[in-house]
Amino acid sequence: MKFDDFDKEMRIYEESLDQYILPDMYIAARLDGRSFTRLTKEICKFEAPFDVKFRNLMIETVKTLMNVGFRIVYGYTESDEISLLFHPEERTFGRKVRKINTTLAGEASVAFSLALGQAATFDCRVVPLPNKDRVADYFVWRQEDSHRNSLNAHCYWALRKEGDGRNDATMELEGKSVAYKNELLFQKGINYNELPSWQKRGVGVYFKDVQKEGFNPVKREKVITQRRELFVDYEIPLGEDYREFVLRFLDGD
Repeated sequence: MKFDDFDKEMRIYEESLDQYILPDMYIAARLDGRSFTRLTKEICKFEAPFDVKFRNLMIETVKTLMNVGFRIVYGYTESDEISLLFHPEERTFGRKVRKINTTLAGEASVAFSLALGQAATFDCRVVPLPNKDRVADYFVWRQEDSHRNSLNAHCYWALRKEGDGRNDATMELEGKSVAYKNELLFQKGINYNELPSWQKRGVGVYFKDVQKEGFNPVKREKVITQRRELFVDYEIPLGEDYREFVLRFLDGD
């Protein structure tokens, strides 16, 4: 059998499970750190419940992913996860799910590992969304998850630092209301509303036009140029304002 025929025959098996995102669907992707609880608490011993160094590692990973060849218009990170919003006209790899997942997971794993100096891996899942409303819903959902996890983490570690074991701290919070958890923190001298926004809402990363001062060697004079750079937003909006904030990234060029 000729190689070309053999190659075509075997590729049927390799591509039998391939999926493609339809042209009229919006694309988001979510990456999660694999076994990051052990990595952050046991191996690297980051500060709990939140560590600025770890936050910065996640932000730098987002920035890397927004510069690997896809048209990604918005990046969001909270805890050990990253969500990315693709430009509606993104067609890289023919919108093949397998290629998007493997490329993003690989790039994130390498970027984070090199920055940390310790092996770390991410998984990735493509999220097809049918319309702009669902795009906004997706990011509001992840932000709500951030808020829930943040409140639970602050309560859990407040209890742990007072001597509660893992099981006792977990049981103390199980089934408790948001009001109860806020009061628990308040009684321990922590006003949850006054904690840094990034701990509660996550961090946004997006391209922004900035003006830079340069020098024209021919005319020997200062000039102002406009460049497009990644901006890290530690104070992203909340609720309905966040919906509008996210949707604006679908209306740009």
